[in-house]
Amino acid sequence: MLRSTGHLFFFFSLLLVTGSSLYAQKGLNIRGTLETNINWFREDSLIGATGIPQYENNDVGGELWLTMIANYRDWELGVRLDGFKNSNLLNPNSSYSDYGLGRIYLQYRKDRLDLTLGYIYDQIGSGIIYRSYEERPLLIDNALVGGRGIYQLGENIEIKGFYGRQKQLFDLYPNTMRGFSIDGYFSLGQENVVSFSPGIGYMNRLLSQETIDGIVQVLKTYTEQDRVIPKYNAYMGTIYNTLTYKGISWHTEFAIKSSDLYFDPNSIRTEITGTRVFGKYVKKPGTVWYTSISVSGKNLGVNIEAKRTSRFNVRIDPLQRLNFGLLSFIPPMNRQHTYRLLSRYAPATQDLSETALQIDIQQALTKRLKWQLNIADIRTNENDLLYREFYVNLQYNKPRKWSLQGGVQIMEYNQEIYETKPEVDNIRSITPFLEGTYRLDRKRSLRGELQWMTTQQDYGSWIFSLIELSWVPHWQLELSGMYNVNPGPSSPEDPDSGMKEKILYPSLGVTYTHGSKRFNIRYVKQVEGVVCTGGICRLEPAFSGLRFNSYVAF
Repeated sequence: MLRSTGHLFFFFSLLLVTGSSLYAQKGLNIRGTLETNINWFREDSLIGATGIPQYENNDVGGELWLTMIANYRDWELGVRLDGFKNSNLLNPNSSYSDYGLGRIYLQYRKDRLDLTLGYIYDQIGSGIIYRSYEERPLLIDNALVGGRGIYQLGENIEIKGFYGRQKQLFDLYPNTMRGFSIDGYFSLGQENVVSFSPGIGYMNRLLSQETIDGIVQVLKTYTEQDRVIPKYNAYMGTIYNTLTYKGISWHTEFAIKSSDLYFDPNSIRTEITGTRVFGKYVKKPGTVWYTSISVSGKNLGVNIEAKRTSRFNVRIDPLQRLNFGLLSFIPPMNRQHTYRLLSRYAPATQDLSETALQIDIQQALTKRLKWQLNIADIRTNENDLLYREFYVNLQYNKPRKWSLQGGVQIMEYNQEIYETKPEVDNIRSITPFLEGTYRLDRKRSLRGELQWMTTQQDYGSWIFSLIELSWVPHWQLELSGMYNVNPGPSSPEDPDSGMKEKILYPSLGVTYTHGSKRFNIRYVKQVEGVVCTGGICRLEPAFSGLRFNSYVAF
């Protein structure tokens, strides 16, 4: 796509010239954001922060996203430039450098009509059959590059259709996709006591001859009994509804996929030599069923979610792996933690075989005291345990003075499946935690965290503590440490004694905020671990060095 300096200069010049000529006219609005990450890598072989290009010869790397959006009457024009220099976002074990046009779109909205051309983010229903979105921490950007039309048919029905190709960094995948959805909203009763929001969606992916040829070359290496015939087309459909009655809301969705090619790491393939190995391409249909029900009353809220996924790996190119070429988004089924140790082992959504249940209960006992309970159980469809969590939290708040909360997490995590580490035991941990905030005066507050994870697997037991001092509205100073108090099988060994090392992973950071501008710099030593955003996860190596982040809106 567009990479050259000339093209980039042209688009930004066009935006600025257009804005200048219309500036005096009523209705024009121009805004933008600039987000920057810079990492200074400092090798530390003891914790495993070594052996990748950034520690060998590219000691500074980073990313930049510059976005400008202009609105004039019924029109919106958006342009985003992306830049990467020795970045480890694409692959944590490698270095990526490039720059170019990350996004451009033109949108027209008037009355009941909404038309968009360019790079589009959207989804159908919960996103199970189709979702185009961006997750910068994992460098996921699978925007639809094409066109989309939305029309409001009366007051209660919306029709949407789209066509295009999927973005692949600064290029496009050769395959095309098209789809539509119909969404409604209806209410019953004099006071609209009952409402329901039904919808249906359809998606089609068409493989190019180039992609088919690549698949055929892979399948040629298979023996006759393992070969399958690829299809150009794959079809997905979904039906969903949200029913609301007073304080009760029930959402359910069922999605189906036609017989399509995907890679199954658990299927056994027979090589020409007769050796049997795991992992091969298979062609089968797939389904997803997802439902959630929430009940809210006076001082009480209950939410229950359930999901069953079977062979629903949908990609723009079946040869893509990991987080590349994703078309669907299956909602995660566990609590999204913010505490360091509680979020250390997060389960990635399993698109081939997963049955999950989550229950969340929150209750305010008094105006100052409340508690929360969360239970999650995730298994394969064959009932093999993947993830299990019991979480309870108690919070007490004294307004304008101090607040205190604490609780415990009891967790079991299938590391062999989630991190593809063969023949390791499930991680079983108990992690109590405590957090307190004390207001020193009107502008200053002090916050502290303390967490203790007890486990005999992986890196063993940890203790984490944090202290944070804030001056409203500008400054925040943070000091934290994560100490491997009782090392486990994966902990580094002392080269002289052969004993497992008890290592401290410190972090020191300062943040400055002024209006819509935010700047942060931190010294970090970080242990190897899983990084997740919304159920999309990957294993990242240890890190040692400085990190600078900034966000500026203008």
